[in-house]
This record gives sequence, structure tokens and C-alpha cells, in this order.
Amino acid sequence: MAMKTCLLSLALCLVAAQAAAQQIAMREYAPLEQVCGEAYESDELLPMGDVGTEFGYVLYEAVVTLPEGGAELELENVRDYAAVYLDAAFQGTLTDGSKRLALHGPAGEHTLRLYVENIGRITYGPEILDNSKGLFGRASLGGDEIAAWRIVPLEVRECDPAALTFEPLDAQCMPGFRRGSFDGASSDDRYLDVTGWGMGEVWINGRYLGAFWDEEKQQSILIPGGTLRERDNVIVVFDIKNHDPRATMRLSPQPVFR
Repeated sequence: MAMKTCLLSLALCLVAAQAAAQQIAMREYAPLEQVCGEAYESDELLPMGDVGTEFGYVLYEAVVTLPEGGAELELENVRDYAAVYLDAAFQGTLTDGSKRLALHGPAGEHTLRLYVENIGRITYGPEILDNSKGLFGRASLGGDEIAAWRIVPLEVRECDPAALTFEPLDAQCMPGFRRGSFDGASSDDRYLDVTGWGMGEVWINGRYLGAFWDEEKQQSILIPGGTLRERDNVIVVFDIKNHDPRATMRLSPQPVFR
């Protein structure tokens, strides 16, 4: 009986160790400056097409003055998704169906950063002729129009993650690239569980795996069999919304749905 109890305890310990090994921590960070395209200066918001980008990500940046108690940011057009930061503080997200957001922070001057992603193109219906992406039209804070924008295409999907320069990940995690490593080869398909992350892209061992979004039903990305090696698999994650430096990803033998 004692032997069975001992074996059962050992088995449980092994299962627990294997489960823990499936957790992938991010240890390093590469800032977005390494994938910034040509910056455009404009007194008004410009759609993605006007800055030479049809798909992917664009950063809209302006200096604003926040009054005591905060103020409401309002955009006329959001195509299709924007993560909003005041300096390094994440404030929330905007979409074309939700174009107002209360901003909070100390009174005074701040840098407003809007990281915008084009989710897809309209291919039917009356809006097919008005298919601009990005931000355009009026932008205001507390009713006052925001001007002097700096608009920067982000060449995320075109980048080579192996060519990025990484530094240790610290407590302040702005949108950028995060890198981690883990062991474990598999000849079978596996899935990367992205639960808890926001919107972004993933590479493993230099191979682009795909994009994720926390509003989609499926919260995992396929890792084709043979992608993983026995030791030192390298994962690189880009995310415009998740600002938690402690965030991890997990490996799963099955797809993950929310």
C-alpha cells in the first residue's frame, strides 16, 4: 500500500512538472523603433492608405493636455481597432462601434499613442466604396480638437524576428516584441494557447505562426508538427494590447476556445 501511494505521488509530481514545463514566460523585449517605417507629420488624422500602408499596424501619436480629473477621447472613424495609451499607461480600446474613451492620468501634458490594426477589408455591401482603414476624420479630447499628429507605419509582419535587438523585459511593458524560450520537441501538431493576450502576431523558431485577437472565439494558434525542437525553442510575440510583463503563453495538445 505504501509502495502504491509512493508511485502515485511520483506520477502526480511528474504530471505537475510536465504541466509547468508547458508554461512559456517572456524574458526579453524589443522596442517598436526597430520596425518603424517613414513617419508622417499631419495636423489631421490620415488613413492607412495615405501613409503607404494597406494592411497591418500604424501608430498615431500626438501631445495632448489632460485636465484635472481626466477627459473623454473621441474619434470620428476607427478602422478597425485601436489600443490607447497615455504615455506608457494603457487606457483601453476603441473600435468603429465604440469611438469614445475616458482617459485618466495626472493633469498636464502627455503623449497620446493609438496603436491601430486593420482587421480586414470589406468585400460586399454599400461600404465597399468607403473602405479606408486606420484613423481619419476629427479627433478630440474633452471637446478640443487634437492636431499635430505623428503617424508611423509599423512593419511588424515584414520583420525578421531574429534580426531584432532584445533587452531584458522590465516592469513597464509598452507595445513591442517579447521573446521567451522553452524546451520540448513534438512530431505532432500542437497549439499555442494565447488566452489572456490582446491582439498581435507570433513566431516560433523564426517561423510565422499567425495572428491572435482576444475577441475571437478560438484562443489558440496551430504549431505544425516538426516546428518544435528538443531544446531552446524561441518564441517572439507582438501585442498592442497586453501590457502585463508577467503574461505567459502555454502549449496545448488541443485547440483552445473561450
